[in-house]
Amino acid sequence: MLNGLWLGFFVVAAVSAFGRWLIGGDAGVFAAMVESLFSMAKLSVEVMILLFGTLTLWLGFLRIAEKAGLVEALARLLSPLFRRLMPEVPAGHPALGLITLNFTANVLGLDNAATPIGLKAMRALQELNPLPHIASNAQILFLVLNASSLTLLPVSIFMYRAQQGATDPTLVFLPILIATSASSVAGLLAVALVQRLKLWDPVVLAWLAGIVLLLGGLMAMLAGLSASALAALSSLLGNLVLFGLILLFLLFGTLRRVPVYECFVDGAKEGFEVAKNLLPYLVAMLCAVGVLRASGTLDLALGALRHLVDAAGWDSRFVDALPTALVKPFSGSAARALLIETMNTHGVDSFPALVAATVQGSTETTFYVLAVYFGAVGIQRARHAAACALLADAAGVLASIAVCYWFFG
Repeated sequence: MLNGLWLGFFVVAAVSAFGRWLIGGDAGVFAAMVESLFSMAKLSVEVMILLFGTLTLWLGFLRIAEKAGLVEALARLLSPLFRRLMPEVPAGHPALGLITLNFTANVLGLDNAATPIGLKAMRALQELNPLPHIASNAQILFLVLNASSLTLLPVSIFMYRAQQGATDPTLVFLPILIATSASSVAGLLAVALVQRLKLWDPVVLAWLAGIVLLLGGLMAMLAGLSASALAALSSLLGNLVLFGLILLFLLFGTLRRVPVYECFVDGAKEGFEVAKNLLPYLVAMLCAVGVLRASGTLDLALGALRHLVDAAGWDSRFVDALPTALVKPFSGSAARALLIETMNTHGVDSFPALVAATVQGSTETTFYVLAVYFGAVGIQRARHAAACALLADAAGVLASIAVCYWFFG
């Protein structure tokens, strides 16, 4: 799957570039594509530097949590649910606890903590994989749920809006919450359909109903807060949980007589080993994405879509937000740049800017996640992972458009 996808990026980019040259007379497109190759290679190294730091830090703390028995306790708690969603993972396996920690960090918007924990979980699942180069069902489900943007507190979106002068930076909080829920549900249903998971099992239904009730109650509580109170709570809760996890690991480890410093160093060494193996996968994927973007393929797709929307007689205001949606699966930094560009061009509280902000908060950099998570364990055949993750992204985009027409239309 990844082989065909990667080759497809270059083929589509080449066709688009030759079309711009032969039909439009734009010979500079080839220079832009070559420049993009080098800039994406440089970006890959910059991303690696950040990953070296975060991986060594968080895998060090995770080693303390493992030695103290916290990960095992989480695994036992969630075994009834994951035994049905991931039947090939034994009850109580450490991967289940790590998956729980990863989802918790994602929900709270703690990206710096979520990625290292997720890579540790993927390595734990790889130990159970009978075919090391082919993604297992459990690994695919885990990756798709990660790529579906499980986010409860999108603090970064609030920050972007505040920087652009929004009077109410948290205006998109509830739209993002609804859209990201749609994305995650779509991802789960897509994987369940392909893998024939029994979601109607009483245990699964009980867990899902509990999550829905908890999420609904939280939405009702937060909906009554003022914008300033909601922004303050988002920032406080995110940072408090982040530092609270570290403190919990250290104190619990000390109570269990774990040599916390030695454990941290051992885990940090593992983080260094994981990080250094990621660079080839990042270079491969980011360079392919950069060439596709520089070829003008995304601009061409956007223009065609706008023409179709106008021809159908629909409201086309949302089309101005679609650059963020089209780029987000490929590049988080590019999507951020396009979001800010949309805010500058149309106004921070314009309809296209609100849709773009909601899309940014409810979708994920799918191909980056594929490259990092599967690259960390050497998986070369992703099977249905990319298709299910992209379906989740599509659901997030459509839900973002619909909910913004509902809230702001």
